[in-house]
Amino acid sequence: MTKTSVVITGVSTGIGWGAAKVLTAKGFHVFGSVRKRADADRLKTEFGDAFTPLLFDITDEAAVREGARQVEAALDGATLAGLVNNAGIAVAGPLLYLPVEEWRQQLEVNLTGVVVATQAFAPLLGAGEARRGRPGRIVNISSVGGRNANPFMAPYCTSKFGLEGLSESLRRELLPFGVDVVVVAPGAVATPIWAKADETDTSRYAGTIYAPALERLRQYMLTIGKAGLPPEAIGEVIHTALAAARPKVRYVVSPSPVQVLMTEILPKRTLDRITGKRLGLIEG
Repeated sequence: MTKTSVVITGVSTGIGWGAAKVLTAKGFHVFGSVRKRADADRLKTEFGDAFTPLLFDITDEAAVREGARQVEAALDGATLAGLVNNAGIAVAGPLLYLPVEEWRQQLEVNLTGVVVATQAFAPLLGAGEARRGRPGRIVNISSVGGRNANPFMAPYCTSKFGLEGLSESLRRELLPFGVDVVVVAPGAVATPIWAKADETDTSRYAGTIYAPALERLRQYMLTIGKAGLPPEAIGEVIHTALAAARPKVRYVVSPSPVQVLMTEILPKRTLDRITGKRLGLIEG
């Protein structure tokens, strides 16, 4: 395989799909992970010979390692140019009432899954194994929620805060191999993950103090999802993270850069009050 190759986890929809679309158009060969054969066939039809599906769930270590063996065979000794750790889910709910098994699932997919994929594919990037070509890069898809956490999003935000720390530690651990680690932190993106807010059943929290605020947050999520960036916009930034001669360590991509800047500058107590009043958690 002569094309520059990358692995992207979770390409069936959303950011992963947008990244696959952009990178294949720019001459990359994309190995993209999906969990369903129907998605594999659909994407193969859409992207053609520039795309190879990998069938695995990111939490299944044996299946992920089998996917890595498939990629290794296709590379035939060449270096994998990039691993984009994108696969993820979003679990929501008030922390005091959230079933612990849902908390575990969130961290298993969004955080442990990144470790599973990184361990499986890092040797192909040139980490500890002689390959033909320059060392590759790891791009971890975090979120603006990896620096600023909203109420009722503790599972998701915890996973992204954790991913930020994981990325920083890993970047320094991989210095001897020349394998860089870059974080891409999107704001709202027009993906199916936002539409799921409309399907979220909040009735199990109806008897709690949080019920009115949960409904306000649900409506807010639906609104910002519709105004979100197209997935391809994040794909372009992922391409920059992979291809730039001197990439930043973290790229923030948001339809509201002013809002992101505010969360970076305002004191946390001030943000607490603003958020609390907006959701009705405290009196306005």
